[in-house]
Parts: sequence; C-alpha cells; structure tokens
Amino acid sequence: MERDELISKKVSDTLIRAASNFREDQKKVYEKAIKEETNPSTKWVLESLLENSEVAQKNSSPLCDDTGIPHLFLEVGKNKKVSGEFLESIQQGIAEGLQKLPGRPMAIKGNDIERLEQSGGLDVDPGAVSPAPIIIKPVEENVIRLYILMQGGGPEIRGKTYRVFHQHKLEVIIDEIVKWTIDEVSKLGCTPCIPAIGIGRTHFEATSLMIEAMIRGNFNKQSDIEKEITNNINMSNIGPLGLKGNNTALATFVNVGPQRASGVRIVSLRLCCCVEPRVASVLL
Repeated sequence: MERDELISKKVSDTLIRAASNFREDQKKVYEKAIKEETNPSTKWVLESLLENSEVAQKNSSPLCDDTGIPHLFLEVGKNKKVSGEFLESIQQGIAEGLQKLPGRPMAIKGNDIERLEQSGGLDVDPGAVSPAPIIIKPVEENVIRLYILMQGGGPEIRGKTYRVFHQHKLEVIIDEIVKWTIDEVSKLGCTPCIPAIGIGRTHFEATSLMIEAMIRGNFNKQSDIEKEITNNINMSNIGPLGLKGNNTALATFVNVGPQRASGVRIVSLRLCCCVEPRVASVLL
C-alpha cells in the first residue's frame, strides 16, 4: 500500500469513529446524569441516548441522522512537514469515510447563486460533502496528529459569535454567555447541550478557539469557569429534549486565547447537541 493510500485509510477510519462513538468521558458524564436525574421522562431520554451510542459504536453507524460536516484540526511537530500531496490524501480519506459511514448527502451542486439558493440540485454522493477549511497548529511533540469533528446543523443554527463589553469583570462575560445559551437552548431541541466557547481578539480567532475547545475539552475535568456556566444553564430547568430536569447542559468547554487592550472580548459559542462533540484523532 502506498503511503498516501495508508493516510487516506487512517483518515477514513477516524471519520467513521468520530461519527459513531462516544468518548469514554462522554459515556461517564451520561451515566452520572442518569443517576442524578429525578424526572422519569428525562431520565428515559438520557438512558435512550446512551443506549443509542452503544448501538452506533457496535455497528459503526452514525450517532445521528444529521451525520455532520467534517471539520479538521491538524497538529504538526517542529520537525514534521506537510505537503500539498499529504493534504490531498487527507481530503481523499474524508470522502472515503463519508461514503463508508455513510454520511448524509448534503452537498449542493451549482455556481455561487445556485448553492446559496439551493437550486443547483443535491449531489447524491455522501463523499461530495466538502470539509470545512483545515486548521493547522504547531505543537512541541514530534508528531502529525489529525482531529476530525463532525458538526451537525442544529448547533450551528443556535450558535453565536459576537462582542461582549467585559467591563473588566469575568462575571459580565459569563452572564452574557449564559444568557445567549438559555435564549437558544430551548430551541435547539436535541438537549442536553454542551456549550463550546472560544474567547479571542477577532471573530476568526474566537471561532478557531471554539473548535479547539471541543478537541481539548474533557467532560470529567472542568475548570471553575466551565462549572459556573454549566451550573447557571442547568438552573433554567429546560432539561433533555425540553422535558425539564437537572441536565440542560452536561458540561461546558471553554478555550481562552490571547486578548488585547480593548473594551470588548469576542466570544464564539456553539451549542453542541446531545451527541456532540463528535471527535476522534489519529497520528499520521
């Protein structure tokens, strides 16, 4: 097998794993929520979601009908090189993974106007779904590591990237994030949610930090900021599938980047749904 074929195979397998598997910390937080939940209806929802994840993992089938848009995050060590051919092998692996999964056919054909208007027709090939632009980050480790996230449409609709006038107080930022979340989480439908948050200097940077928050976040290791946001959201009593209960949010993932002397902070919020973050990684 040629090296580029091996890379494509690894990428394809990783995409399927991302779309089909709960991480171990994800399973544990569901088990904890089930034990703590007192509402019989919402307890059943949580049990069903965990059971669904077990079936998906066993069959290597999608966790959700909305199989997601691939988002790629590449870590590159100091002594490693990434070529155009290498990136093409990754792209090929993404297409093959979407075909094997299979992913939901979501690619719209046509020119700019036809794609915007959704008038160009649907490409029935799941592999035609293009991944989002890749994020590449240097790391100290001497590795090339690829993370694949499968991002569903519902959380994108309910997300927000905007400025917050911080007034030199962390609580002002947290209060704004909680307000955004509670305003949208009841409309998300597929709760419990996991807010993923990036705080940076520009909209692009904040969104990139938010993507990284989903990669680095751990359900069982929460910072004080993450715990405070989760607790405040859970006071809303919206609950799983909006049926009320103690678990509107299972956890929060926050990634704070460099900041500048300014009266605002740019905050990017993504309300990850009950099967997210769908993420897996591989060494290439």
